[in-house]
Amino acid sequence: MALTHEPTTPHRFVHDALRVLELVARHSAGITDTELARRTGLTSERLTALLRMLRREGYVEQVTEHVHVTGPTLARLGSARGREQALRDQLQQVLDRLRDTVGAAVYLSRYVDGEVRVTQYAAGPATPAVHEWVDFRSCAHATAVGKSLLTQLDHSTRRDRLARHRLPRLTSRTITSDKRLLSRLAAQPPTAPVLDLQEYAVGTVCAAVPVTAGSAVGCLALSLPVERAHRLRRAVDQLGRNAARVLLPLTL
Repeated sequence: MALTHEPTTPHRFVHDALRVLELVARHSAGITDTELARRTGLTSERLTALLRMLRREGYVEQVTEHVHVTGPTLARLGSARGREQALRDQLQQVLDRLRDTVGAAVYLSRYVDGEVRVTQYAAGPATPAVHEWVDFRSCAHATAVGKSLLTQLDHSTRRDRLARHRLPRLTSRTITSDKRLLSRLAAQPPTAPVLDLQEYAVGTVCAAVPVTAGSAVGCLALSLPVERAHRLRRAVDQLGRNAARVLLPLTL
């Protein structure tokens, strides 16, 4: 299955959101939409979309028509005390909403200390998670999550990772050649989703998009039963459009 993907700009969205939040935080009595537009240079359409997302996620609150103040989410994430748990809670809320939006199990993953780690996920009865029949940490070559993370590493770091892990054949579609895998990773367009079409497990298709904050390498992924593979294109487009909602709390 070929998937095209229009370039998305979650980092640009987050950059603009941070500018808005900085201005709102400076005005404890509130700041108007008009003033925000003037100070940021954002179009009315762009600002409206940003404020809608920021209100939904609790970063700002609308106290009167066209006037915004900081919201509880920003306060929790801005506090040194309990920040780690607040960040985890916020990310889980975002993932839960994303699961319902895209109609698929969703996963947040990071590359930590040379290993692939699924740090959080959201699934449910109608959106089952992938059955981890082989440890994800040892199967980066076969999963969308693993391949997405590997594409974000430099060539020498990729080779180091592959030198420490064999490439076992998990299904008939699994790539087991280092050379072929490295070639596939090098050719991966940076804005295109990375796919796993029954490479890790028969009966499951997955896709992942990069989500990086600073020097941290991460990705956002989804999985679907193969009988729902016809929904993969739309689901991954929705995932890419919503990546900024995950990236923002990681950036704050």
